[in-house]
Amino acid sequence: MSAKDIFHEIVKQALEKENWVVTHDQLKLKFGNVNFQIDLGAERVLAAQRVGEKIAVEIKSFFNPSAITDFYAALGQFLSYRLAIEAIEPDRILYMAVPLDTYRTFFQFEFTQTAIERYQVLLIV
Repeated sequence: MSAKDIFHEIVKQALEKENWVVTHDQLKLKFGNVNFQIDLGAERVLAAQRVGEKIAVEIKSFFNPSAITDFYAALGQFLSYRLAIEAIEPDRILYMAVPLDTYRTFFQFEFTQTAIERYQVLLIV
């Protein structure tokens, strides 16, 4: 079992506060011979439509002195996870959770915004 991110419980509580039901406190997937462990899996039933939404959330702290190094790792991991989810659970949407201070600084850079847009990274802040 991999170590939980420092913001793991905060993100979990925030999802629950927004009426998400955390179904997996580590969503484990296997794609071919590769095992993946995404931080959280959650579902929400929309009463009006009676259709459920499923998400997966990968939580990132960005504590490395070099935010770009953390971003390289986070983006690579995110894209790998999304590839696996699309193959195994195509009805589940992947998000990346990042701390507010990182979003207000590093994620405002032109490069970061361009990468987020190009690779269609959905964020939870």
